[in-house]
Amino acid sequence: MRAQVSVILPVHNAEPWLDECLRSVLQQDFEGSLELSVFNDASKDKSMAIIEKWKVKLEGSGILVVIGGHDSPSPRGVGYSKNQAIAQSSGSYLCFLDSDDVMMPQRVRLQLEAAAGHPTSIIGCQVRREPPNSTERYTRWINQLSPEQLLTQVFTSNGPTVIMPTWFCSRAWFSHVGPFDEGGQGVPEDLLLFYNHLRQGGDVRRLDQSLLLYRYHPGAATHCVLETTIWTHRVRFLEERALPHWATFTIWNAGKQGRRLYRSLTAESRHKVVAFCDVDENKIKKGFYCYEDSQERPKPRVPILHFRAARPPFVICVKLDLTGGAFEDNLRSLHLQEGRDFLHFS
Repeated sequence: MRAQVSVILPVHNAEPWLDECLRSVLQQDFEGSLELSVFNDASKDKSMAIIEKWKVKLEGSGILVVIGGHDSPSPRGVGYSKNQAIAQSSGSYLCFLDSDDVMMPQRVRLQLEAAAGHPTSIIGCQVRREPPNSTERYTRWINQLSPEQLLTQVFTSNGPTVIMPTWFCSRAWFSHVGPFDEGGQGVPEDLLLFYNHLRQGGDVRRLDQSLLLYRYHPGAATHCVLETTIWTHRVRFLEERALPHWATFTIWNAGKQGRRLYRSLTAESRHKVVAFCDVDENKIKKGFYCYEDSQERPKPRVPILHFRAARPPFVICVKLDLTGGAFEDNLRSLHLQEGRDFLHFS
C-alpha cells in the first residue's frame, strides 16, 4: 500500500533523543495515510531497540513503518542514509526529520496542504530552538526571512533559507532534483541539494508557524562540515547564479571577509569588481586594495570608497544583526532593492 506522506528519518547513535522524536511522529494529527521510513546508519547504541519498540506503537495506530539499515563498523553518512530511507519509502510526499528533533502535532497536515498547491517547492516552517538561547542570530534569521529573501539570501554562510529538518516536498520533485550527495562526513549534502533545487527552478516557501523543535548540541552532524568547504560551494554558486547578471559590482566590506571573497573569485569575476566600500575611515584613507598574489602585471588595485560614494550592485560581506542595527540602517538609507541592487554573502 502506498502512503500519502513518508517521514524520512536517518538514525545514527540517536538514543538520547529518539523516544521524543518518535513520539512526535505518533502524535501527528494528520488523518491521511502516514509512513515512517527509518534508516539506521551503523548505530552502536540502543537506537535500534528504541525503533523496534516504537514500531509496535506506531503500527498499532495505523502508521506504516519501514526499517532499513546496516551494522558495518562505520557509518556511511547522512546523505547515504537519507537516500536509503527515501528509496525504501512509498509516500507521494516526503517529510524530512532529524532524529534529535521533535515535530509539532500539526506539522505533516499543514505542510502537505501547502505542498499540494506548490509541486516544485520545498516547504519549510519556523522552528523553536532548544536550548532557547543557542544560535540566537541564526534562529532569528531562519524564522524572520521574508518570502522574497527565501530566494535572495541563498548565498549566505547560514546555508539553506529553510533548514533541512523542516523540508517537505513531493517525491516526484525530489526525484527530479536529488539524490543527496553521499560523500559522507564533511560534505554539506543539504546545501548541495538545495542549490540543485534552485538550479532546476524550484521555489522555497515557509509556513509561518513553529512546527519543529530544533535541537542544538555539539554532536550534531552539521559541525562536521568545514567552513572552507562551504565557502567554496557558496562562492561558486554566487558566480553561477548571480554574477553573470551584473557587468560590474562593488564588494561591501574592505576588511578580511570582503578581501577573502575577492581573492576566491575566478579571474573573470574579479575583473567585474570596480570597488570595495566601507564605513571605516582608516580603510577608506588607504585608497585602494592591492591584490599581491595576482599573477597579473600590473597587480590589480581596487579602489576603497565610502559606501555612499560607491555604486551598486553590491555583494555584501558584512554580517547581519551584529552592529546594533547600524549596518542595516546604512543599507536602508540607500533605498536599494535586495536581489537586484545587492545580495548578502556573509
